[in-house]
Amino acid sequence: MKGSYTALVTPFKGESVDCEAIEHLVTFQIQNGITGILAVGTTGESPVLTWNEHNLVVENVRRWTKGKCLCIAGTGSNNTMEAIDGTKHAASMGVDAVLLVDPYYNGPSSLEIRKEYVAPVAKAFPSMQIIPYLIPGRTGTQLLPEDLALLHKEFKNVSTVKEATGNPNNMRRIRECCGAEISILSGDDGLTFGMMTDPEIRASGVISVVSNIAPKAVSQMIAFAEAGKKEQARKLATALMPLSDLVTVKTKEMTPFGEVECRARNPLATKTLMQILGMPVGPCRRPLGKMTRKGLEKVIATAKKVWAETPEILKPAAEFFGADIGERLNTPEYWKGLYYEGY
Repeated sequence: MKGSYTALVTPFKGESVDCEAIEHLVTFQIQNGITGILAVGTTGESPVLTWNEHNLVVENVRRWTKGKCLCIAGTGSNNTMEAIDGTKHAASMGVDAVLLVDPYYNGPSSLEIRKEYVAPVAKAFPSMQIIPYLIPGRTGTQLLPEDLALLHKEFKNVSTVKEATGNPNNMRRIRECCGAEISILSGDDGLTFGMMTDPEIRASGVISVVSNIAPKAVSQMIAFAEAGKKEQARKLATALMPLSDLVTVKTKEMTPFGEVECRARNPLATKTLMQILGMPVGPCRRPLGKMTRKGLEKVIATAKKVWAETPEILKPAAEFFGADIGERLNTPEYWKGLYYEGY
């Protein structure tokens, strides 16, 4: 697999999944050249969805992508039976691939991840592309390159990996162990250009958070990099970097007991900006909540910088959703309810 894939946010209306909004978000992505869409990944807030909601999102994303772009379903779990059940449902919907995040919290070894998790799913669904997802910062464990290579050797349907370790040495080791046949997809927007142009990594695309907001620019950057047009790709990567930096927003906040660091983790800042820009995403689901005022100010300052210096990055969203971005970024009325009043 190669190209640009959007890890789609899950839109909410009140306490419910907003299926109508899914259609609009998917259509926006398709019209702006995305290769495919990942339903219910980390950015889609998979940890806070029931499995019924999880399946509902997959069904809706598949409905609006069918015949138009590829569809990947996040079916990973820290319970192999749940992963198999989720993959069975996704397969019944006709998705093109499933994404299996490393089992979180219970922390199996790489050997166990290979033997007791990925292999059973790959064996049960031989016609389905199985994509291991490496993100130890979230899971506390990791499928190692050596075990990935053994899976790739045994199962033809394990031929792509989402690499979000943030560790170039791990990426290079994957290429060394697995050879040229495996596709490495970046899981970090800010590292994608480097991963695609590093001759020892040779990533073939990205599963992106930023493309929720700027699918056209991300798609073009990937296409340029794939075509060897390095300078054109670099230019777009540089223009997108401020948005990439919003995946996690860190601020220093003062409490009655002293200063603390506050981390607004994905997808909080992304969803906050999407709401400011007039995109129908709704809030995050608890326990994710709101930005701090300082965090919101960082989001707005970043968007203002992008709008001033490279407006073409945000224009597709403005046109599709009928939003006056300049007004929204400068009018506090649009920011109401998006941040905590005090720490």
